[in-house]
Parts: sequence; structure tokens; C-alpha cells
Amino acid sequence: MTLATSTPSGAAKEGFRLSMLVYDTRFRAITIQVVVLILFLLLVGWLVDNTIQNLAAKDKDINFGFLWVRAGYDIEQQLIPYTNDSTHGRAVIVGLLNTLVIAIFGCVLATIIGVLAGVLRLSRNWLVSRLMTIYVEAFRNVPLLLWIILVFVVTSETQPAPNEFKVTQAMVDSWATEDTSDDIYPAASKILFGTAAVTNRGSYVATPVLDRPLGGTTIGSVPVNFSVLATIAVIVASVLANKLLLRRARAVQEETGIRPVTWWKSLLILFGPIVLLLLAMGFHLQLPAFAADENGVSKGFNFQGGILVQHSFTALLIALSLYTGAFIAEIVRAGILAISRGQTEAAFALGLRPGRTMSLIILPQALRVIIPPLISQYLNLTKNTSLGIAVSYLDLRGTLGGITLNQTGRELECMLLMMLTYLIISLIISGAMNLYNNAVKLKER
Repeated sequence: MTLATSTPSGAAKEGFRLSMLVYDTRFRAITIQVVVLILFLLLVGWLVDNTIQNLAAKDKDINFGFLWVRAGYDIEQQLIPYTNDSTHGRAVIVGLLNTLVIAIFGCVLATIIGVLAGVLRLSRNWLVSRLMTIYVEAFRNVPLLLWIILVFVVTSETQPAPNEFKVTQAMVDSWATEDTSDDIYPAASKILFGTAAVTNRGSYVATPVLDRPLGGTTIGSVPVNFSVLATIAVIVASVLANKLLLRRARAVQEETGIRPVTWWKSLLILFGPIVLLLLAMGFHLQLPAFAADENGVSKGFNFQGGILVQHSFTALLIALSLYTGAFIAEIVRAGILAISRGQTEAAFALGLRPGRTMSLIILPQALRVIIPPLISQYLNLTKNTSLGIAVSYLDLRGTLGGITLNQTGRELECMLLMMLTYLIISLIISGAMNLYNNAVKLKER
């Protein structure tokens, strides 16, 4: 005779117990995450409370009202109007724009230098490859701050003074004689067809001027120039239109095997609209020059007209570009070496020249390896702009984290704002580069 089982079929399963949060693998991970989150929030709360109490003990509070107080200091390099009567908030904006200008131009120049140096390091020419090796090793193994100071000293101490560009009465008199052998000329002369003058005070470059600008407005304390916005809009539209032209050319090539001639159409699309817009706005260049009397004799002690580019800006840009370019060169070299040599041999077998092989076959594939570490170099360059304080370049570090901090005594607020600003800039760069990385990465089926 068979006995019935003690547990009837369909009986209720075992209920939930608190010990399952620790011993049951289904809940343990969630429990650990919740505990860590609670501990982290408690730590943050303790730090905030401790900070507030310490500030209160010193009769201080967290207040950002200083941003609307008169700054009282000058900034030589500025992209928007600013005087010492402007507020600290406007000084911060000027410093932020100075940081962004250095970061943008630095990333572009460093990329160009790095790609060229990385490709040339793989050259079969022994001299070229060794020169690139010396460049890479020299800049990678010397602190960036030393390069910034060295370039600043070279640019400021080796250039002529502005008075060496002046035309004197003796020079004018010598030109009036028929004997040209006795002609006297200024000790220094402008470069780039007279559009720039490099002096020990800075570089004076031609100023773009519009006779018929489109006007502008002010949003808050930030001026908005409609002429600049229109120029940017036309450039973006031209680039997009050129992409559509090239996409259509590729489609025709895939269908017929014959690629249409597009180079002249691309040039017309890219440069035609912007040239017409600038002509419509009356674009011309205002050259830097000394004021002169009716005889052509220079007057005054400095150039009039043009834009003065400080040597601090030049030194920081050159040093950052060369320093970061050395690291990018190694990244590019590693990316190229990661591509199988069979790709190069196959391209040569099809009759492609080395230059076309590198630009059409190797580099597009190497981008998948190059871009991820390249993002880190762009972030490093952007944060290294703060070293400009060593040569008196007033960027975000020099304004918000320097003079404004010292004048207002708001150390915590200035540091928090500066850290938040650098964080936002870094996240924007990372996001943009990650989007580009996703666009060029290998698409799997």
C-alpha cells in the first residue's frame, strides 16, 4: 500500500524573509546598491552640513551675489565688450570665452600636428621619422608649464618694439632723393602682405570690418551679433548642402560606375554663399598702422587699428598645440599600426598610390582606434588652458578662480562655479566626440 506524500500538490511557496536580502542572490545586489547609496547620501549630507557650520562660525554664508558687483579690474584679451566697471559675472563670461577660444583652436591645431607627426613617424625616410621621434619625445617628457613659459619668453623678448616700425622724417627725406642706395627704411616691417605686425607687446593683426552690419541685440548681459549668426548659419548650410551633393555623387557612382565631377560644385557651394554674404555686408580689413602726418611721418607710440593678440594667448596656444599634438601623434601611429598590412598591400595591388592609400584606406579604418583616446587628449587640452595664469592669460581660471576670488573672498563659490563649468565643457566635448565615434565605428549586421 502506498502512503500519501506529506506535502500536498499546489501548496503555497515559501514566503519572503528579511534574511533573503543578504543570502538570496536575487536580492543581494540590490541590497548592496541601496546601502551604498544611503551611505553616500549620508556622507554628502555630513559634508554639506559641516561646510555650512564652519562658514557660519566665520560669519560667512554661501552667496553668489558677488557676480553682480563691480569687478574693478581690466582684461586685455576679450571677445565681448568689457571694462573695469563691468560686473564679476561679465568678467567670468569673458574668461570663459577666452578658455573656449584656446580650447577650440588648440584642439584643431593639435589634431593637425598630431596626424601629420603620427603619419611621418612611420615614414620610410630615416631623417623624417627620426625628426618626428625627437619632437614627440621632447614634448611628451617635458612639463607643459615649462613649454608655455619658454614660448612666452621667446615671443616677447625676441620681437622688435613698436617704434622700430615707425617712419621718420629722415627716412622720408632719403626716399625723396634719386639715389636709392641711401634710402633708409624702418628696422622692422609688417608680415603677411602688411596685415600683421609682431612686436614685443603683442601681435597686431588686421581687423575684419563690416560697412553694412546686420545689427544685434543683448540677451541678459551677453551681446548677440546678427552678422556673426548669419555668417555661421551660411557656413553650416553650405557644409550640409555639400554633403548632400557628395552623397548624390556616390549614389550615381554606385548605380552607373561613373563618379560625376563635383569639385567645382563643392567649391561653389562652400565659398560662394559666404563670399556673397560678406560682400553684401561690406566686408574689408582694417590694417594696423601708425598715425601719420601729411608727409607720411609716423606719429604716436603704438599702432592704431587692428586687433592686438597678446603674447600670452600666442604662447599658450602654441605650447598646448605642440604638447598635445605629441600625444595625438602616438595615438595616430598606434591606430595606423593596428590596421592589417594586408590592407595596404591590397590597395597597392589595385594601383593606389601611398598617399591615396593612407587617406582612403588606412586612416578611415584607424579612426575607430584613434577616436576613444583622442577624446581624453581633447579633455586634457581644455583643462590645461588653466595653466595660462602662468603667463597672465586671463581665462576662466584667471578671472573666476583668480582675481574675482581674491577680491570677493568667496573661495567656495568661485571654486564650485569653476569646477561646474569645466565639468559641463568636458561633458559636451565627450558627448560630441562619442557621437562622432558612433558615426564612424564599424556597423555590424
